[in-house]
Amino acid sequence: MEVTKTFYSIRETEKATGVPASTLRYWEKQFEQLSPRKDGHGNRYYTREDQEIIKRIKYIRDELKITRIEAIRKELSSNAKRSDERQSALDILLRVREELCEIRKMIKQ
Repeated sequence: MEVTKTFYSIRETEKATGVPASTLRYWEKQFEQLSPRKDGHGNRYYTREDQEIIKRIKYIRDELKITRIEAIRKELSSNAKRSDERQSALDILLRVREELCEIRKMIKQ
């Protein structure tokens, strides 16, 4: 049984989203939707929702080719549902691809 965590470290979030830690820290200052919790030492802890926002920002930047921060902010707020649907579809396709690669490896063995 897989245990779902409530909070993820910046390294875990970096791995889950493919966004470098330095970019995560920058985005935290630029996007009010992204607000990880911090402990007494300043370590950041991201929720699953935070990770979804990060993936959405990355999608807007990389797939929609919107690079200006203000334009990304606008896209996040005005087209959140459309971006969510596209991001969800992309996530599903990536998971299917990973599973197919695993099956391919098993077949080759």
